[in-house]
Amino acid sequence: MPTLTLAHSADADDVFMWWPITGKVSAVAPHEVIAPACINTRGWRFRALPADIQDLNKRAIDVGDLDITAVSFSAYPHIRTRYALTSCGSSFGKGYGPKLVARPSRSLASPSDLEGLRVAVPGLNTSAFLTLSALVGAGRFTPVPTPFDRIIERVVSGEVDAGVVIHEGQLMFARAGLKLVADLGAWWTQQRSMPLPLGANAVRRDLDARFGPGSMRTVVALLRASIDHALAHRDEALDYASTFSPLKERSELDRYVSMYVNDLTVDAGESGASAVRALLAAGVESGVLPDSETFEFVSPDMGK
Repeated sequence: MPTLTLAHSADADDVFMWWPITGKVSAVAPHEVIAPACINTRGWRFRALPADIQDLNKRAIDVGDLDITAVSFSAYPHIRTRYALTSCGSSFGKGYGPKLVARPSRSLASPSDLEGLRVAVPGLNTSAFLTLSALVGAGRFTPVPTPFDRIIERVVSGEVDAGVVIHEGQLMFARAGLKLVADLGAWWTQQRSMPLPLGANAVRRDLDARFGPGSMRTVVALLRASIDHALAHRDEALDYASTFSPLKERSELDRYVSMYVNDLTVDAGESGASAVRALLAAGVESGVLPDSETFEFVSPDMGK
């Protein structure tokens, strides 16, 4: 029975999606499976690996050993020879997204005020950094790569002048006394009339060579089935996601998951693909990304 690694962000929306095929793992000891997979995985096994998104970006770029992994869409040009992006499992901001925040005492009224300032970002390969660079201009601010769960504290302490918060930090920065300077997803949608692509799900292109023709599309079908099951069993999925999330209020957790597990997560389709192409083009234009070939999502084989 083939066992595939399934690496994902250790935040509520990714945790929400994948437990039906990986089983539930301990938030404090992710190698410990506390409940088995609950759907028919057609003879495949999936091992969960929760991790920081920039760490996963770097691992996909530098090593490429994970069978299935979350990555930022902006990492795709660097991994496209090893990985294909799946039509399911992505996160898109539909008029919202990563938020540029600062202390109230900072005289920052808009992103244009970042000239020469130090800005904590969740990684140089993240879609959040790419979007801020497209908005402000690459090189006009000094990015300070920071683990996503430490950005708020570094802004509060004054170690950096501003920060771009992702994941649950998008709902938590105000309670830390920080102000919103700009919602990058809102800016993107206003400019482009399309959602902002953020997190992608990638599978190794060699699955068919390793496990037989059609394996990659069959695996993508199982990923889609996992998302469908989680959505159909929302209360159980939220219970499990809460063990990984800093959000303690159930309504707030539900709101966050609803933001990033939406119809485009189930199937990005052509509208999602168009948004990704626009993001990659913006990365090239701003000098953050190398030129990228047009890509297509891998869709599930629902007939097997």
